[in-house]
Amino acid sequence: MTETNATLRVEGVTKRFGDFTAVDDLSFEVLPGRIFGFLGPNGAGKTTTIRMIVGITVPDQGSITLFGERMSPHLQNRIGYLPEERGLYKKMKVIDQLRYFAALKGIGSAEADKRIDRWLERMNLSEWKKKKTTDLSKGMQQKIQFISTVLHDPDLLILDEPFSGLDPVNVEFMIEVMSEFKSDSKTIIFSTHLMETAERLCNDILLINKSKKVISGSLREVKQSYGDNLIAFRGTGGETVLADTTLISRVVTHADEQELHLAEGVDAQDVLKQMVRSGVVISKFEKTEPSLNDIFIESVGGSQQ
Repeated sequence: MTETNATLRVEGVTKRFGDFTAVDDLSFEVLPGRIFGFLGPNGAGKTTTIRMIVGITVPDQGSITLFGERMSPHLQNRIGYLPEERGLYKKMKVIDQLRYFAALKGIGSAEADKRIDRWLERMNLSEWKKKKTTDLSKGMQQKIQFISTVLHDPDLLILDEPFSGLDPVNVEFMIEVMSEFKSDSKTIIFSTHLMETAERLCNDILLINKSKKVISGSLREVKQSYGDNLIAFRGTGGETVLADTTLISRVVTHADEQELHLAEGVDAQDVLKQMVRSGVVISKFEKTEPSLNDIFIESVGGSQQ
């Protein structure tokens, strides 16, 4: 891994629990001011990796550095961590809870109240300020947990499944808030198995499956590399060619066209020539960019059993 000004660098990290390897020789880096999607199916090792990054647990092998240093107490105030398991106190009022979290980060009471009021207003929760956690919906509780994560204005946000429990309207709202953080030159790492949301937000991605890295890089580069073997096709009389697995590994039928996944090593021009020779009437044949969900399915879909 080359030396850069990475906000986070993970090198050769392995974590075992007894005979089970949760994370296996994982290496990646996250650059400043970017949104980094940590992707994978449930149980892939995302949360274990995040727990090692924030110092909750330690790797059995490898190293992790944040802002060029090993994790230490003074770095904690530069990080905002939203865990997958939410940790609100059920019987406390929202305002008391947020004041408590602010105090843990060393924010004075007057400044804390200013920040709390600003964030409650931003999250459309001002009227719930004096309500107990048990009075809030799951989505509201998620927003309060997020506020507690960002009250101290961290340089790095680490969000484990931040959209869990949110309805579509609040997912859109959280996407907007996260984009604002990026505009302020903050670095964001978030884990999710929601590929469509990740595709909208991410500059860079890491996809892991069964504890190992499968794909990493900028979203643009990853999509371009997978787009070489994807064709959008519309036509008639192509059944024989489409069924030839030496040319086409998979066909996905949409409402008005078909998505052709070329077999490994096959060039699109070879398929086009075969269609012409076979008398296929073609109205559309063009290379297309895969969605992140397409890449996810192709990369890990067949290995989930």
